Amino acid sequence: MKFSLSTRTIQTDLPAFVMGIVNVTPDSFWKESRGGFEHALKLIEQGADILDIGGESSRPGSAYVSEEEELSRIIPVIQEIRKVSDIPISVDTRKKNVMEKAFEAGADILNDISALEDDWEMGKFCGKHGIPVILMHKRGTPADMQNNTSYEDVFKEINDYLVERAEYAISCGISEDKIILDPGVGFGKGLEENAKLIKDAGKLGNGRFMILMALSRKTCIGQMTGKDISGRLSGTLAGDLISVMNGARMVRVHDVAETVDTLKVLGYINSIS
Repeated sequence: MKFSLSTRTIQTDLPAFVMGIVNVTPDSFWKESRGGFEHALKLIEQGADILDIGGESSRPGSAYVSEEEELSRIIPVIQEIRKVSDIPISVDTRKKNVMEKAFEAGADILNDISALEDDWEMGKFCGKHGIPVILMHKRGTPADMQNNTSYEDVFKEINDYLVERAEYAISCGISEDKIILDPGVGFGKGLEENAKLIKDAGKLGNGRFMILMALSRKTCIGQMTGKDISGRLSGTLAGDLISVMNGARMVRVHDVAETVDTLKVLGYINSIS
């Protein structure tokens, strides 16, 4: 499987690309994902295809940070990684100026939880430079998103939103093959809504776009298993496996080594005629 970045193409022999989470924040909900360059090196060694670096927490109840704070957190980490590795780097940001500086430092992909809504300059910038974008569905802000989790038809509503945002991205000059859709599990959804999105992952985007699932150690996994954050690894692997079997082609995870092994088993079994 291949995916095009701005200036090169990446590929994996696994059934899905594995994106490892590097949170350069003091308040991310899973403390083991916090850290900078050393944590990034660990995930590279474990087999990550892509690193996702974030300087602004989006956990439920969190507050946004300033552009200056975000830049001070992520740019040094990108610069250090680029001294030793050409691994694709995704940046979890809503701000065009942050993405611009990150791109100059060596980042490759935009991961925007606002789906290009929070900064009207972002789409045009990414289109101009051929930067792939991850467009996520959410409601409100992380501070209040779990106050409204009711839907008449969760799949249709989220699918319609993501397709509309993808069409907007295309209008900004971003090619269809560089658009990744993320249904935003845990962002303004309840347990049943999250489960529906995992089950029907591959149907999102009407088959036109790559689908990313970000389930790692989230509350819905805890609700399904009865485990706290530290005990949600097995549940996460099960959820990721189901989503990939149902069409997701990228998974955003804290636990890279275990995810790689899980996908290797799936890939081998799928290769048997």
